[in-house]
Amino acid sequence: MSRYTGPRMRVMRALGTELPGLSRKSLGERSHPPGQHGLRQRRKSDYGLKLIEKQKLRFNYGLTEGQLRRLFKEAKRSRIATGERLLQLLESRLDNAVFRAGFAPTGVAARQLVRHRHVLLNGKAVNIPSIRIKPGDTLTLTDKARKIPMVIETLNEPALTCPEWLSVNASDGSAVVARTPEADEVPFPVSVQDVVEYYAVSM
Repeated sequence: MSRYTGPRMRVMRALGTELPGLSRKSLGERSHPPGQHGLRQRRKSDYGLKLIEKQKLRFNYGLTEGQLRRLFKEAKRSRIATGERLLQLLESRLDNAVFRAGFAPTGVAARQLVRHRHVLLNGKAVNIPSIRIKPGDTLTLTDKARKIPMVIETLNEPALTCPEWLSVNASDGSAVVARTPEADEVPFPVSVQDVVEYYAVSM
């Protein structure tokens, strides 16, 4: 399944949750599902509820289904709880770190910055959004990136409060990874146990 490039608000309305990595927009009063029958209260099956939680992760972090499944398999092999490890792996992606550092308004925009080599990882230009950052790593915007209007605006008004696992210096466009992200630092509500149970029956 390919990466989603369609209407972002439609996805958030369908999932009933604002996803900061997908869009800065707020659901406001239009929090019901899209479509002419969206206002009807339809009871979701147990499978449907688990699917929604899984889709929250997929769309917020901009992954394909295959990528998310591979991360789940890796998390399952971990010594710590599968759900907790899965969230750590997602938060530790380079594009997510660029977004959480306040260098881009969304995860989508952060991925584009990385793809266009506007971000240096430990002083080296990279263009792979899925690179896994680790404690001690330094992220730096290139001089060219710091002149991009979108970046300037986001540095002045970040979409989210900077997490404790990042130490950001907005004046020079740099950030240091202080520690591994924790599962409870994911910036939107998600029942990761439902995600674990979803994959337990579908894999």
